[in-house]
Amino acid sequence: MARHPELLIPASSLEVLKTAVVFGADAVYIGGEAFGLRAKAKNFSKEDMMEGIRFAHEHDVKVYVTANILAHNYDLEGVREYFKELKEIKPDALIIADPGVFEIAKEVCPEIERHVSTQTNNTNYATYMFWYRQGASRVVSARELSMREIKEIRAHIPDDLEIETFVHGAMCISYSGRCLLSNFFTGRDANHGACTHPCRWKYSVVEETRPGEYMPVYENERGTYIFNSKDLCMIEHIPELIDAGIDSFKIEGRMKTALYVATVARTYRKAIDDYQKDPELYRKNMPWYLDQISNCTYRQFTTGFFFGKPSEEAQIYDSNTYIREYTYLGITEEIKDGMVKIEQRNKFSVGETIEIMKPNGDNVEVQVKRIVNEEGEEQESAPHPKQVLYVELSGRADKYDILRRKEEADE
Repeated sequence: MARHPELLIPASSLEVLKTAVVFGADAVYIGGEAFGLRAKAKNFSKEDMMEGIRFAHEHDVKVYVTANILAHNYDLEGVREYFKELKEIKPDALIIADPGVFEIAKEVCPEIERHVSTQTNNTNYATYMFWYRQGASRVVSARELSMREIKEIRAHIPDDLEIETFVHGAMCISYSGRCLLSNFFTGRDANHGACTHPCRWKYSVVEETRPGEYMPVYENERGTYIFNSKDLCMIEHIPELIDAGIDSFKIEGRMKTALYVATVARTYRKAIDDYQKDPELYRKNMPWYLDQISNCTYRQFTTGFFFGKPSEEAQIYDSNTYIREYTYLGITEEIKDGMVKIEQRNKFSVGETIEIMKPNGDNVEVQVKRIVNEEGEEQESAPHPKQVLYVELSGRADKYDILRRKEEADE
């Protein structure tokens, strides 16, 4: 059975949710102010969640709320109260990892679909069937599965049990996201949403009998990053993902900017639609997808476990930094008297050439002609993040368009 895959995009805030919706998401996943695994993300207040769900539903886009901590006893009563709130807010599904939390959701808000998080290490079809019998409508596959294994799972489970799989974004060093490094080093529990990302830190080895004598783990003058994985990217393998029977293509990144979300959503949206329209069109447009997907921050790309266990080539040993080709300047909130209203995120100046990034795939170069603050005062530049500005551009921008600046390549 040919399945039409859902494009599932992360959102860290109401602004990013709206960006994801406009730039091509079929569904968006968000965290509330508690019980999700991105405690350092901005996350959504009750009011923002209600507004986000309303906006998404007006555009026929679904919203899933994460409640995927591994709960302790002291969490359970709060979980119950939280689900009572969500019962009123009416998201389309809850993403849950803990069996106890799953049971509470089934009791408190049975009408909201329950999706089983990758945190539960879903590596075989018997596990999928277990969750199906508990009332799950979707199970997120473990990142350690190959394409062949996912296809086998699809063949052994009912058609109405959906498979969701990560296809793009940062990769943890841990097994399906269950990591103890942060808790061990800093006391901040990754499984409670407080990960400090020690997998991105630089490490050396010190031999017990020779204190202070550092020995390189991997020879490099800049240090070693032994846990630092490349980012997952499956834009070149849409046909195989569809053939495997995956129902939802999930993008990682609930702490990412609107620029990142817009870039990835727009590129995967076009790739999926092009392939389903005409596989030859998809192959022909591959250079465009690869160019566009590199326009947001990334750490070099890998295909993860999809085609076998990753080798040392999937790691980055000499750096923990992102490659960044564009800087996010702001999102168009409205057009007033021919000027674009934005909440500015990074510095730019009058006379600069920037780009308008549009949901339809167009990137329009324009010049910044004027910058005016909320008091009506002219400014030569916009140096202060979060300042509300009105900007006159040499070309037309529409509501929800992204403004960005291309960075000069290092010599």
